[in-house]
Amino acid sequence: MFEYFYNEILRSTIIGFGSLFNGIEVQHQNDSDQAVSVIQVPIAYGPTQKFLARMQQEANLNRPTQITLPRMSFEFKSLTYDPSRKTTKNQTFVTRTPDGSEINRVYSPVPYNMGFELSVYTKLNDDMLQIVEQILPYFQPQYNLSIKFLGNLNEIRDVPVVLDSVSMDDDYEGNFETRRALVYTLQFTAKTYLFGPIADVSGDIIRKVTVGYLAGSKGGGVATRDLTYQVTPRATKDYNNSLISNLDEDVDISQTNIKITNPGGVTENTYVYVGTEEMFVEKVVGDSMRVKRGQDNTKASIHVLGTDVYSITKEDNKLIEFGDDFGFDGNVF
Repeated sequence: MFEYFYNEILRSTIIGFGSLFNGIEVQHQNDSDQAVSVIQVPIAYGPTQKFLARMQQEANLNRPTQITLPRMSFEFKSLTYDPSRKTTKNQTFVTRTPDGSEINRVYSPVPYNMGFELSVYTKLNDDMLQIVEQILPYFQPQYNLSIKFLGNLNEIRDVPVVLDSVSMDDDYEGNFETRRALVYTLQFTAKTYLFGPIADVSGDIIRKVTVGYLAGSKGGGVATRDLTYQVTPRATKDYNNSLISNLDEDVDISQTNIKITNPGGVTENTYVYVGTEEMFVEKVVGDSMRVKRGQDNTKASIHVLGTDVYSITKEDNKLIEFGDDFGFDGNVF
């Protein structure tokens, strides 16, 4: 039943959540409201108790190893299934790699809620207020975080990050040698998705369809009428850069007799590709080809002298990429 796979979704969500709070600053001003210091508030992954323990153990503020404030930490605290966002479990979608060399299929993701805890530590109350005011306005009550899932498949989804609660703790009790610990704790829920294994379905693409028709009686086991129709996908553009000629004149939209520089390279009853237009070559006469314009939903357009003319061959049919438009060749047997 189970097989190894690792899409790094939880890891990507944790990194994305932490990156939300990278740019927070604290400024100290003089009596003239001029900034005399700007502190970039560092953030690290770790539980609140670790930072509080370090502040208590390093109470001597003159030691170079004591922890500096303000600072922040965050921690991944919980993972729960969210049935309210569940879709049909047998639904699948197909993606391809950026170079088009591999086509993959994956089932619909499973919705899970990730609980996060962000802790903010400061010595001064004004520093704490500055930090909190830079965070809260973005959550009303959620902020959509765009995260890239599934590695090189470029599956990007918005993960809502919801602010659930804010709690405050000002530990001011103790003697003068005890360091003050002003801590705000913010609880968040990230509504992410977990994908299952990715299957390579590059070899599952239908390349040929055959339909058989039987009509009449089947006396003796042989139908009186038997018709088989077979179709295969046909490329509507050139994929392998098979240049065969160039236009020897400017061509307007309605023109069907077109002069070319190399008529010997063009074959009758084949397709050619000029610009973004597919044409069917009916006949080659002298230095011109007679064509049908705008084939397979391509649009007839204006072409200028010297434009390249490419041939569309059976080799191009093998190179049709997932998501491309294509036509059909049919045979009756």
